[in-house]
Amino acid sequence: MTAIALTIAGSDSGGGAGIQADLKAFSALGAYGASVITAITAQNTRGVSAVEDISATMIAAQMDAVFSDLDINAIKIGMVSRIDTILTISAKLREQPQPVVLDPVMVATSGDRLLQEGAIETLRTELLPQSTLATPNLPEAALLTGTAIAKDRDAMLKQAELIVKLGARAVLIKGGHGGGEESVDLLFDGQAVQEFAMPRIETKNDHGTGCTLAAAITAHLALGLSLVDAVGLAKDYLQGALAAGRDLHVGSGHGPVHHFYRWWPA
Repeated sequence: MTAIALTIAGSDSGGGAGIQADLKAFSALGAYGASVITAITAQNTRGVSAVEDISATMIAAQMDAVFSDLDINAIKIGMVSRIDTILTISAKLREQPQPVVLDPVMVATSGDRLLQEGAIETLRTELLPQSTLATPNLPEAALLTGTAIAKDRDAMLKQAELIVKLGARAVLIKGGHGGGEESVDLLFDGQAVQEFAMPRIETKNDHGTGCTLAAAITAHLALGLSLVDAVGLAKDYLQGALAAGRDLHVGSGHGPVHHFYRWWPA
């Protein structure tokens, strides 16, 4: 059987995040990648200059086309900027049994806002309850829970508990925006808590880190791994991609991580 992972996300014309990063991560980890594009962004390593949303009708048509033909094993959801986009995806997901990784993309690494203000509540009520795992970073976890950005483990755990109460079966709060020599992610499934700590890597090439981690988790779930194993292996993969990405020369701003570091050097 061929493991097939589906990404439902926005397109990044610079190739470092979104659909492009997801498909690279899927391929690097041995899963066939399919895609449903929710928006087209004009962006590069310096930022986002324009965004054009795909119609809900076209998103539904893409999902119907993929699900009617491909045996999808896991689904990743990224940029969903509008209420009608979220409602459309939510309705289609109710017909599917696969694990869903929700990466609640609200703000790009550059600081550009990618989710409309009114869509946050719809994401909470429609997509969180259908997610096997939500993967917010610290600012996104704060927005989802209506609380201040977590400064320590206790605050992260309280936010994780709130997100699970909103319906997510599990949540991985990413600590990349925090301080300290290590970046610590916290995984909570409603009962057990597990921490994943990695040394911080000093690099300007960190564009698409959140997309890449969520996609890597999705790829490993598509391959049949448990959630804990999928997260652990995805963290290892991202750490390698970040370290190798320091030597990439792509653009003049925040470049991408090196998705294919295991196959060719930067």
